[in-house]
Amino acid sequence: MVVAVRWCSVQLHFAVLGPVRVWRDETELTLGPPKQRALLALLLTQANQPVPVHEIVDVLWGQDPPDSAVNVVQRHIGELRRLLEPDLPSRGMSRWLVRGSGGYRLNVDADCLDLLRFRALRQRARQAADAGKPTEAAELLIEALQLWRGPAASGVAPEIRSHPNFAAVDGEHLVAVKEVAQRALESGPSFGLRALVTLRQAAAHHPLDEVLQARLIQVLAATGHRAEALDVYRTVCARLVDDLGVDAGPELLAAQQQVLRQTVTATASTADSDATTSGGNAVEPDAGSPTRRPDTVRPAQLPADLAAFTGRSRELASLSKLVPTGDERAPTSPIRVIGGMAGVGKTALAVHWAHQVADRFPGGQLFIDLRGFHPSGSIMNPSEAIRSFLDALGIPVDRIPAGLDTQSALYRSLLADRRMLIVLDNARDTEHVRPLLPGAAGCLAIVTSRNQLYGLVAGDGADSVTLDLLTDADSFQFLYQRLGKDRIVHEAEAATDIVEACGHLPLALAIVSARAAMNPRFTLASIASELLESRGSLDAFSGEAPVADARSVFFWSYRLLTPDAARVFRLLGLHPGADCSLAAVASLAGQEPRRIRSALTELVRTSLVFESLPGRFSCHELLRTYGAELAQAQDAADEALAARQRMFDHYLYTAHAADRILAPKWERIDLHPVAADVTVSQLSGQAGAVDWLEANRPALLAVIELDAKFGDGRYAWQLATVLERYLDRNGRWQEQLLVQSTATMTAQRLGDIRGQAHAHRALGFVNGRLERWGEADMHLARALELFRELDDPSGQGRVHRYSAFLANHRKRYDVALEHYRQASLLYRAADRTSGEASVLNELGWTYILKGRYDDALAQCRRAVALHREIGDRNGEAAALDSVGYAHYYLQEYSEALACYEHALRLYREIRDLYLEADTLEHIGDTHQAAGRHARAAFAWRQALGILDTIGHPHAADVRDKLDSNGASQDA
Repeated sequence: MVVAVRWCSVQLHFAVLGPVRVWRDETELTLGPPKQRALLALLLTQANQPVPVHEIVDVLWGQDPPDSAVNVVQRHIGELRRLLEPDLPSRGMSRWLVRGSGGYRLNVDADCLDLLRFRALRQRARQAADAGKPTEAAELLIEALQLWRGPAASGVAPEIRSHPNFAAVDGEHLVAVKEVAQRALESGPSFGLRALVTLRQAAAHHPLDEVLQARLIQVLAATGHRAEALDVYRTVCARLVDDLGVDAGPELLAAQQQVLRQTVTATASTADSDATTSGGNAVEPDAGSPTRRPDTVRPAQLPADLAAFTGRSRELASLSKLVPTGDERAPTSPIRVIGGMAGVGKTALAVHWAHQVADRFPGGQLFIDLRGFHPSGSIMNPSEAIRSFLDALGIPVDRIPAGLDTQSALYRSLLADRRMLIVLDNARDTEHVRPLLPGAAGCLAIVTSRNQLYGLVAGDGADSVTLDLLTDADSFQFLYQRLGKDRIVHEAEAATDIVEACGHLPLALAIVSARAAMNPRFTLASIASELLESRGSLDAFSGEAPVADARSVFFWSYRLLTPDAARVFRLLGLHPGADCSLAAVASLAGQEPRRIRSALTELVRTSLVFESLPGRFSCHELLRTYGAELAQAQDAADEALAARQRMFDHYLYTAHAADRILAPKWERIDLHPVAADVTVSQLSGQAGAVDWLEANRPALLAVIELDAKFGDGRYAWQLATVLERYLDRNGRWQEQLLVQSTATMTAQRLGDIRGQAHAHRALGFVNGRLERWGEADMHLARALELFRELDDPSGQGRVHRYSAFLANHRKRYDVALEHYRQASLLYRAADRTSGEASVLNELGWTYILKGRYDDALAQCRRAVALHREIGDRNGEAAALDSVGYAHYYLQEYSEALACYEHALRLYREIRDLYLEADTLEHIGDTHQAAGRHARAAFAWRQALGILDTIGHPHAADVRDKLDSNGASQDA
């Protein structure tokens, strides 16, 4: 949690100075969809003031709001109220979010919002300065600026964040930075050093603000960075001429003259003790002088900071919180390890952060590239690295010992009384860097590596940061900084396509940005089209090798793998999804899971694969593409074909097992025995089956598509049939439409009558769900013909049930009754007791729709008894829900609720989320009819939570019930 919002003594804490965040006590809340988060950000920037609805609409949609904009705002307000105060009655008065003056106001105590805290600290700083207390003012301003974690409301869509409301808050930050620079100059060198990090960051974001740049120059000079101060002056002058065609103004000229005349000083009488003892503020001797002494040399070897460094605010904050702001305290941990996959930006982050904290290490900075993954294989050994460091520290060549141990001892001795920053870039493993680690408590080593350096973390107490891919917002900021905001905003859709094609990987974004920057006449749309056309290869990510070519960069890691791990990496290129289970990888390799684990561990250690969750492994899309290219080049075609078939079997047989667990009495297709080299996941009951289907849904759908394109089609129709019930219950009707259309095509191509029958039946039902009645009738009629041709009465019975269900939706109740009559006869002929029981329940439901409630009760009670007799809990729950619905229409609300509660318990036991939500909705309906509006709203909210979680389209109907029950009036 951000420390800045912890002073509040009440329950809620808010942050808007950076990402928009809210906590209840120590728990961070999920803020909902982007527009809702943006609305909250706007209310926070205007805390305790009413924001008119028209202004909210203007901020969220600009000049072209939809007709429903006001209703959407009201809905988001209602959701925010429920989020902030979940126990608030449906018609209760909110403490936090209230209506007034034609809009909404968020009431926030001063210590509960970082923005209000920031403003209060600035006000106190002004009062201290007016009272002649610049040191106290500087302390307060530094405390205020530490509250910022990035631009206000960062993460909100750029087109919304560009609104003047947010720009005004960012402007407050800029003013405070200038104020802290002035107070630091009045308060002594230690305050200047503490202000430098913030001042440098702000100056980088506002390169043409002459007043800000002048303050930076003055503070740099006052803290002993005279050469850097003059360099900043020259850089700013050049940019003013190039960008604006103007010369430096009086503020900049005055700052330069003060530096040249050495008149910029801090008012404190003495400099920091560390600076004087280590030479931190002294003029450095000539680096080539033969008389230089180790105790007077202050190396500054950091490479230039990346001018267009983007994002990583969370990682920067994580790194910086462990480095003290005071000059006398040592780092809490002397080693920081930055890990992550190739091309994710480890070195850029290390160098950027090192520049931010360099002023806290007056002894200087050492930097070296250890070449742990260099394409030439010329890894720098520790002895070579130490000799380089000893030379930089002023030790003559003839005084450097011969052995690594004695070199390391001398190196540590030289650092013993210093506070130095050491960056060890591109390390191969723990032993590669251990001799280079400082022993002094005041020194800090930053280590970057593609490998996970467990030894440093476990044995040396290192703190570790693993870089992930860039967020959407940071990816767009990456493009803004390299190509200009105007170009990105003008082709926002193409920019989105580029970000997606690059997989949010900094290396890929940099390569594509360079191509766009070097060819300004190319539209972003044309570049995005190139990326789309080259999908499946890395041709679009080729540049100057080795550092700007994706294949070269990935090869540095791949070539170090053992043969087993290299084979698994290549096979993962055949997997059609972002992540997969250990069992899926084992099936690809045709090995037992316990044998494949060691290869995966090696891949994880080298950051070619990530263990996103215990037992689940993910691989970046570009790395998967690279693996597939390697497989095509190095492995026999029949080996890849066999691996793909084993993977298909894994998904088909595990999905079949999951469906059998969730609905044991449901009719399903039979499969041939599974091959011995295929691993079928062992699922732990109902919960395990649901979790497995949800976690693997993208891969399951992709397998259907892959088999249809490159296989014989057998897996496509079988897997589509296995997934039919799951996709329908979870409201994934568009996905159902796609996979069943694919299944129909592949079954026809195979000439498989059974496959065609199942696919047409499912396709007919989903068309009915989408109210495409002509297509529904056509496919169901064709399915009935095919099941008759197969002489499959159970299959025919299910088609009649589907036809009856859709007839009820069209209020053709007599047609539905006839279909149910035929279904019952067919199930009886097939000896399918579960089917007969389901028909009884659905027949009772039809009687409810016809208003024949007593008949409905009779049929549904028979269904309950029959389902209970054969142990079909899913069918029993459905029938109990129907009994409850009949009592509801008879206004027998207590009896209805008793049935619903029983059904609800069963649905929760068997983890049928959709029907759990359906029954909760019925409970809400019953409470509403009985005049218990708060209980109704409570049940509907539970139902809505489930439906939103599974993405079911029926969520909109439940939300409408909540709104009409009072949520819209509250808003």
